[in-house]
Amino acid sequence: MKRKLLLVTIVIGLILGLTACGGSKNESSGSKGDKPYEIKWYTIGTPQKDTEKVFEEVNKYIKDKINATVKMTQIDWGDYDQKMQVKISSGEPFDIAFTNGSNYIQYAQKGAFVALDDMLNKEGKDLKEALNPVLLEGAKVNGKLYGIPSNKEAARQSVYTFNKRLVEKYNFDLSKVKTLEDLEPMLKVIKENEQEITPIATFKAYLPFDYVFEQDMPFAFPLEGDQSKVINPFATDIAMQTYKTMHQYFKAGYIKADAATSKDSWPMDVENWFVRMGDSQPYADNLWTRSAKYEVVSVPAEVPTTFNTSVTGAIQAISVTSKNPGKAMEFLNLLNSDPYLRNLIDKGIEGVHYEKNADGTITDLPARVERYNLPTYSLGNHFILYLYGDDPADKWEAFEEFNASARKAPTLGFHFNADPVRSEVASIQNVSDEFYDAIAVGSVDPEEYLPKFNKKLKDAGIDKVLAEIQKQYDEWKSQQN
Repeated sequence: MKRKLLLVTIVIGLILGLTACGGSKNESSGSKGDKPYEIKWYTIGTPQKDTEKVFEEVNKYIKDKINATVKMTQIDWGDYDQKMQVKISSGEPFDIAFTNGSNYIQYAQKGAFVALDDMLNKEGKDLKEALNPVLLEGAKVNGKLYGIPSNKEAARQSVYTFNKRLVEKYNFDLSKVKTLEDLEPMLKVIKENEQEITPIATFKAYLPFDYVFEQDMPFAFPLEGDQSKVINPFATDIAMQTYKTMHQYFKAGYIKADAATSKDSWPMDVENWFVRMGDSQPYADNLWTRSAKYEVVSVPAEVPTTFNTSVTGAIQAISVTSKNPGKAMEFLNLLNSDPYLRNLIDKGIEGVHYEKNADGTITDLPARVERYNLPTYSLGNHFILYLYGDDPADKWEAFEEFNASARKAPTLGFHFNADPVRSEVASIQNVSDEFYDAIAVGSVDPEEYLPKFNKKLKDAGIDKVLAEIQKQYDEWKSQQN
């Protein structure tokens, strides 16, 4: 989902003033006391029919451990951001909320979340030991941690993913695919011989930069060469070259004619595409194949890199309106360190939603698919999840190796405060909305449209924003070890 910085910066900036001024002065201690504390938890995903049944078991288990119970409320995908903005702006008391990306940064900067650094060494000491340190480093805002990231792949690696049946049918050699241009001979064969297949499932071309906002915004640090200066990536030679290739593919009919404006998605389970682009993780092809019901195979488009966006993609934060932040942290500590609790919340009840196999792996039962299917990525530590029967035995070891192999992006841990240039950023977002999609999917000639795009960016104040980003980055960099 494309995040609109204009909405995030302006709306969150306005609604958090009251909340930040009225920050919680309640207990930070997680002491048990006499009366169980009910933890109010909002998280993302389609509400499930068996949530109450599962959380009856959750609460039986955690009451004896931390003298608390949890009421989890899921808010559906399309409604989550807006409804949470309303809850936070109204000062509604709650304890824990899912957040991510720009929303997490803005809420943290404006004072909606509790700083967790002290509690991490007390109520959260087990999860601190369990989590990859780079996640905690990248999730810090102005030197403080305001949420617990999901412990999973900490890095991002964009890949080209292919329909394996077609790769094998035409004996394509994927080892030769290193760049966008290397796709062309295969795309030509598919176009000429597979009438029901669109060669490229619409994607926006990858550029090798570390973006300060999103990839549609013209502020980024190079991943190669001089990484100390923020630049406009759309004014670079690599952008022109990449978008010329995409436009060539568009003119050849490898990309749908309405790619820039179509709202249609490319679901994996519909076999109407040859190659697509997305972010990967170890053994991702196994997951995608299972979902698609036919085989796919991927090759890297970049080396694994740990970005701010890859470490803040799924976070549980504690609200400043919590009446007992310490108790909320005790729960998050258990969620990320206790295998029974983590799997109970994620997979449901053994014998009802899944069954254990003789080798310790699990198999989903129909009730899990139909009545209790939560988004695993959003909930917490993946490394203590049960494996499925068809998962590789070394799955979590492969994740650890993947994370260890990743390079750090130049801005890892740096989070720009857009307040001094809010109006310019909003204007630039509007310019990007006008030009970016059409250029990035190849539907317009970049030799004509990139100069127009960059001229409008300049008129909208890009130089002022670049200067402010550089100033804040230099200040942040000077404070690092």
